[in-house]
Amino acid sequence: MAETREVRRVRALFISDVHLGMRPTRVGQLIEFLRFHDADTIYLVGDILDGWRLAKSWHWPNEYNVLTQILLDKAAAGTKVIYLPGNHDEFLREYLGTYFGEVEFVDRTVHTTAQGKTYLVIHGDQFDVVVRHAKWLAYVGDWAYRFALRVNIVINWVRRRLGLTYWSLSAWAKHKVKNAVSVIGRFEEALSLEARQSGVDGVICGHIHYADMHDRLGIHYINTGDWVESCTAIVENPDGAFELIKWTGVQEGRRFRRRKEAT
Repeated sequence: MAETREVRRVRALFISDVHLGMRPTRVGQLIEFLRFHDADTIYLVGDILDGWRLAKSWHWPNEYNVLTQILLDKAAAGTKVIYLPGNHDEFLREYLGTYFGEVEFVDRTVHTTAQGKTYLVIHGDQFDVVVRHAKWLAYVGDWAYRFALRVNIVINWVRRRLGLTYWSLSAWAKHKVKNAVSVIGRFEEALSLEARQSGVDGVICGHIHYADMHDRLGIHYINTGDWVESCTAIVENPDGAFELIKWTGVQEGRRFRRRKEAT
């Protein structure tokens, strides 16, 4: 089928938490998203690879190669690609300060917008108390998350049969379970404090699979979300404004929803 959508050009593109190696991911949607978006700089904000899963059971379908090639082609064409490893791809932290082809590996960096504002870019696991001090509990949480994804498969099979849209058990839990909301709040506070102490205007991170963009803590906090369920990314437009984009996939004309930067 012929595709007429024009490629959208942005100053910067931020994606995280793709988790290549985890079976229930939305890699196909990410491939489509990248085909319709070009950027001066692409930030891969951690957990692009899921080393935890790949170490236990190798899963590398051809679409992973397609995604990798798209990113490498963009880098070869002049896009600056920066990879900031997270906790699931922490083995790549051994290569910080080096390049793989045209891709640079760093632990953190500062992005400057067209408006001259500065943003700390970091995956965020460094400020997750569970990941830092109780890694075994992080593995338990990872198991629970993957279990919720498997349950989701059954739930959404039934919902499709009833003509209903996709529904996420894990996202519902993050919104409704008091402890989960508290953890998200503490994570946002820790990242906002780090940004303030770093002397920047905001922070862009991933890690918690909860896309958001707000100024509630006196710092412009931006979270990219994930490509396991939510299919979200952050873009900086040519005028320096940020948008949180939720890509709705290849169906229905490849529609997507945007949320512009709060002013």
